[in-house]
Amino acid sequence: MTTDFEISPVSPDDSDGLWSILEPVFRTGDTYTIEPSISQEAAIAYWCGADKKTFVVRNGSEILGTYYIRPNQAGGGSHVCNCGYMTAPFARGRGVARAMLEHSLQLASKLGYRAMQYNFVVSTNRRAVDIWQQYGFEIVGRLPRAFAHPVDGFVDAYVMYKELTD
Repeated sequence: MTTDFEISPVSPDDSDGLWSILEPVFRTGDTYTIEPSISQEAAIAYWCGADKKTFVVRNGSEILGTYYIRPNQAGGGSHVCNCGYMTAPFARGRGVARAMLEHSLQLASKLGYRAMQYNFVVSTNRRAVDIWQQYGFEIVGRLPRAFAHPVDGFVDAYVMYKELTD
């Protein structure tokens, strides 16, 4: 498994590389609550919104993955962050998701967040659920049949949470 990745903030030059990752995930419609027909411009605007710090994972000039971090809520909930992660289909199984997760956990602590919460994890996304649980995230809520999966029908969504302080 290759784990010699560079993780850096997204730049305007990364739009095509980002789209090559975002498009197949959004079009498939089985893990994110994004309209599958979203345009490239709208998808990049969503992923790189002003409320987010967005990063890309590179191996040389090739973009292997991307993630964002942002406050989960405003005001009294702003000490909890939220992240979204995507790995390029050709890069799965190479440790990219783990590298992004580890980077985001370190960054969250540096930014002063006290916890990380994933608000709507599709239960059929077992690979992600398993990795996050290995890193100490707990399923703290289950939303019965909250996600209309394009193949499996209505499936559960989880709220997952991890405290970052001792």
